[in-house]
Amino acid sequence: MRPIQTLSALVIFVTLFLIFFYSSLHLETTDSLSAGPEDLLKDPSLQVHDRDVKTQPSKQERFTFPPPVVLNVSVSDGLREAIPQNEAYWNRLLYSALRNRDKGENPFGHDSDWSLCRQTNQDHLQTNVHDFTSYPVSIQDFLQGMNCRSPPVLFNQPNKCISAAGKEDNQTFLLFAIKSSPRNFERRQAVRETWGQEVVYQDGLKVHTVFLLGSSPLEDPDLSSLLSFEARHFGDLLQWDFHESFFNLTLKMNMFLQWTVQYCPKASFVFSGDDDVFVNTPTLLRYLQSLEPLKASRLYAGQVISKASPLRAPTNKYYIPLSFYDGPYPAYAGGGGFIISGALLQRLYSASHVIPFFPIDDVYVGMCFKALGISPEPNTDFRTFDIMKQDRENLCVNKKLILIHRRSPQQMKKLWSGIHNPSLTC
Repeated sequence: MRPIQTLSALVIFVTLFLIFFYSSLHLETTDSLSAGPEDLLKDPSLQVHDRDVKTQPSKQERFTFPPPVVLNVSVSDGLREAIPQNEAYWNRLLYSALRNRDKGENPFGHDSDWSLCRQTNQDHLQTNVHDFTSYPVSIQDFLQGMNCRSPPVLFNQPNKCISAAGKEDNQTFLLFAIKSSPRNFERRQAVRETWGQEVVYQDGLKVHTVFLLGSSPLEDPDLSSLLSFEARHFGDLLQWDFHESFFNLTLKMNMFLQWTVQYCPKASFVFSGDDDVFVNTPTLLRYLQSLEPLKASRLYAGQVISKASPLRAPTNKYYIPLSFYDGPYPAYAGGGGFIISGALLQRLYSASHVIPFFPIDDVYVGMCFKALGISPEPNTDFRTFDIMKQDRENLCVNKKLILIHRRSPQQMKKLWSGIHNPSLTC
């Protein structure tokens, strides 16, 4: 009987242990499934401590980093020849800024406080733009913030271009600066897994990637907790506290230039593009390595729009009122994706402190380069308006190109895998 009693006791003990174990496991799993983003951020197993990144502060704690020095760059005669001096508001602002600069004064006067600049500018607009109230709301909003150039920083990546060896070894060959928005995580992740991978390519060429974000509109769900985790985990988000809009892309570009001059000044080349473009990174690197030194130091290349003028239909996305800007656009590289020389970053940033902000960001960049006396270099391998429909699934056609716009995250992954398939013969 004793062996039977011992066996019975053992069975009862094991049964009780298993009941207790599975009950604990169930409670733990339930807690994990019901945890919100804030709880996930508190989990030590999900924290990444080797990134020097500022998590999103409260509104009272938000900060700005000191801007880099603005050089007194000379403005080319070509800009004055390209943009007429007339009564349109932006044209008047430009020539007023040029006169102030010629006199050695700040082109736009003193920088306005971020919290007050929109209110200050409102009074100025009512006086200087006679038909301001007839403008679409989007353009009115742009004009009200036109002099607001110092938004608080939400996420910074000060060590992005600094290697483990320290500040003396911070040479970045190519910096990808990708315009994104808070809700576009899937696009960002597709870029990270394909052409925006931060790796060292052949010949020791270092590639780094940052995503440029503004703030979500008030009507959108609050993504701040998820963005905070994303910024810590990947270490590649740059976000400022201005609202995301098409016309605020110019401000976003200006803030990126400021960040790059301060935190990644030794980058050899910078690519600016959207988060829905596909880039053949190895082909782009080969193109950059093939450049003669003089050309590489003055590079501004992409798909060039050489003869463009403002669109005057109020329903068009790119509508510009005649009373705001009157004249043609200087030649510019399409904003879907273009490449510029790192040697030009400081001068380009300085030029942006002479040229008033313009609502369309790629046109604005073209204006700033025109001020520097640099014309865009056409490159037929940049296809910001896509390729012919019958060629979109042809891997050999895609493999020869540098940039294609636009592709979904799924198409991006499929295309990257396809053009790097060892069995592909072109």
